[in-house]
Amino acid sequence: MAFDRRTFLGTTAATGAAVALAGATSTPAAAQQQQDVKGPAPRTYAFTVMGTTDLHGNVFNWDYFTDKEFDDKAHNDVGLAKISTLVNQVRAEKGRRNTLLIDAGDTIQGTQLSYYYAKVDPITARRGPVHPMAQAMNAIGYDAAALGNHEFNYGIPVLRKFEEQCDFPLLGANALDAKTLRPAFAPYSMHRLRTPCGRDVKVAVLGLTNPGIAIWDKANVQGKMTFPGLEEQAAKYVPKLRSMGADVVIVSAHSGSSGTSSYGDQLPHIENAAGLVAEQVPGIDAILVGHAHTEIPEYRVKNKATGKDVVLSEPLKWGQRLTLFDFELTWAKGRWSVAKVAARVLNSNTVAEDAKITRLLSDEHRKVVAYVNQVIGTSTQAMSSADGPVKDVAIIDLINHVQAETVRAALAGTEWAALPVLSQASCFSRTAAIPAGQVTIRDAAGLYPFENTMEARLLTGAQLKDYLEYSARYFVRTAPGDAVDPAKLTNAESIPDYNYDAVYGLAYDIDIAQPAGSRITGLTFQGKAVDPAAQFVFAVNNYRASGGGNFPHVPQAKQLWSNSDEVRNTIIQWVKAKGTIDPAQFASVDWRLTRAGVPVF
Repeated sequence: MAFDRRTFLGTTAATGAAVALAGATSTPAAAQQQQDVKGPAPRTYAFTVMGTTDLHGNVFNWDYFTDKEFDDKAHNDVGLAKISTLVNQVRAEKGRRNTLLIDAGDTIQGTQLSYYYAKVDPITARRGPVHPMAQAMNAIGYDAAALGNHEFNYGIPVLRKFEEQCDFPLLGANALDAKTLRPAFAPYSMHRLRTPCGRDVKVAVLGLTNPGIAIWDKANVQGKMTFPGLEEQAAKYVPKLRSMGADVVIVSAHSGSSGTSSYGDQLPHIENAAGLVAEQVPGIDAILVGHAHTEIPEYRVKNKATGKDVVLSEPLKWGQRLTLFDFELTWAKGRWSVAKVAARVLNSNTVAEDAKITRLLSDEHRKVVAYVNQVIGTSTQAMSSADGPVKDVAIIDLINHVQAETVRAALAGTEWAALPVLSQASCFSRTAAIPAGQVTIRDAAGLYPFENTMEARLLTGAQLKDYLEYSARYFVRTAPGDAVDPAKLTNAESIPDYNYDAVYGLAYDIDIAQPAGSRITGLTFQGKAVDPAAQFVFAVNNYRASGGGNFPHVPQAKQLWSNSDEVRNTIIQWVKAKGTIDPAQFASVDWRLTRAGVPVF
């Protein structure tokens, strides 16, 4: 039965959120504990909480952009079908009733499979389909899932329909109704595990989501929901859960552990606050971490108030890893207490896909494969993004050209029509490619894997120089004469590829021998030095416009236009309308890496 938010909101604090009752029989793990010691049964109990995060619409071990089995340099595998096999193995080892399975968010966005059932054949349609992620997670038997920020990308109606289709609660203690400030989703769920001695173990799962939703999906949530800080809400709910008899408190947090924000002071609350929650809020035993897309098998944070370790773990994104929190409890003085917690991760590339899951969603998979392989045009030559992080390549120029042309057309006839239009884009994927000859939806969509929309902002020449200097921090400082390895030249300060922007319409050099902040030289527009006071229209995605990456000036700049359609769809429609992609019409080398004026490449 799907979790009913309205029923939850009407319950009392005593009944709490959804209650999952484990069975009554002794299990292999519990029975072994009794057999290993002679005499009275030891008053101990062990159980395991499994966790995933940032699944991003991955069910199959399949890359819809390349139309083949997923693979990367580390030969990772992805998808819930693989996770299901690992879950089955853990349940067989531990005993089904000695396990829980939870998730830390970002579930319904990220692949063409999830996009198809949000936009092409939407789950919100009358008699619409059941979302593939709901089908798979229900079949695997999830007990609870926290909300991620990407859950809001398609709007609240899609999220509510997905929530309705899930057999487990979506948790978000810091997702509040903007008017009443009451929980908009279940804050927590409570689960009972039957033990061979003493009373049942009550395990509380508190869900926390990312406060950045208020900025990143402002168009979808403004005036409807508000998102206070994780620490604040954890401090409110953890004592409540303990007073309700929770023996174990686990937090599922769609928030990294670093204590930083990629938005600087744009965010009113810390974006990656899981470590701070562990440190500041007493009474938490473990935290399943999400959002950061990093692998942390086990990370211990000492709580300031109690001095006790809180165990954190973040499994790698897309179903590449499954976290296991192994708990050992002891029974004394009429209560259970946690004696030991340890965490580790399992790699999904060690197992085969669960045929139960692949059979369940085979029709949906085939529909999406057919959809992404539709031919929408042709290209006069092949283009690749492989060198995009270090060179001005045609395939990134294509994104920028489409964006600039779209904005120029949108502003025609307005007071801004005479201003020059510039555009920003990143190398979102180093494997994106447009082939010579026929071009499909998946080819075009592969250039832009995110759900970003487009805006036009007003910037000056001086502001654009600052913007480019900030972007150029991405390169590792390399002295003249030093050997250059392209593979080691980028991602300085752990800056991801999607936070390095090339600006289309300007020409400039990036001197990587200079310190960050002093790298942009020869900045020109149409052959002339850029006037610091000159005004430009800047085509920019909504992520950057709302502060994503903490780039300067853009969030405060005057908005001239905005669009609700994804950039990806704009590219697809542009290709359909043009029929032919000809790089000769838009591609040129306008930026390059240099050292003391000498080109690096």
